[in-house]
Amino acid sequence: MNSISIMTLDITSSSTFFISAFAAIFSIVNPISGVMAFISITSHMDRADRLYVAKRSVVIAFLIAIIFAISGGYILDFFSITADSLRVAGGILLFLVAIDMLFARTSRESITSEELSAATHRENVSVFPMAMPMLTGPGAITTILLYTNPSDGGNLQLILLVILAILLTFVITFLIFRFSDFFNRVVGMTGMLVMTRLMGLFLGAIAVDFIARGIKGLFGLPIQ
Repeated sequence: MNSISIMTLDITSSSTFFISAFAAIFSIVNPISGVMAFISITSHMDRADRLYVAKRSVVIAFLIAIIFAISGGYILDFFSITADSLRVAGGILLFLVAIDMLFARTSRESITSEELSAATHRENVSVFPMAMPMLTGPGAITTILLYTNPSDGGNLQLILLVILAILLTFVITFLIFRFSDFFNRVVGMTGMLVMTRLMGLFLGAIAVDFIARGIKGLFGLPIQ
């Protein structure tokens, strides 16, 4: 009976962690906002070229995210960054991004309108600005580092759950890009802005939790 209870608790804990990681990563990647930039950048391309850009940008962004998910612990150790310091700094960054999403402003951790306009003349737009920083920017990288932190019990199981959350995020992102014209017609600009604001609200709540946990840890308070 005890072993069954422990197993059930472990499954529940893993599910909660996965949902939390997916919600945070999906919100910060924000493919809803990304599809607007994708439509703008690829408006002069034919269907085949748009599909190529969608595939390549999502794959590159996914690989960048995976690299940081796997090597996050080593990166923190190399720079001697504590988990609580990362929580506070990362939480502040994510909160600023969430504020921008709520007010539909160009994110501080994303590209500027001038860069976005110039990108339409670049040959390889799938790398910049689509893959990075549009999809996997500083905010996404920080979020991934926070969830794969070894001091949080970031064992292989948790890292695999984060990788699964990343995979699911970018599968959905590719589908949104793949059917961007249909998505644009059905959802429309107003719908995209509403969904972006909702994700900004979720991301803001997650950011506050990161900051609160980090402050508690820095002052030696119990983290619940």
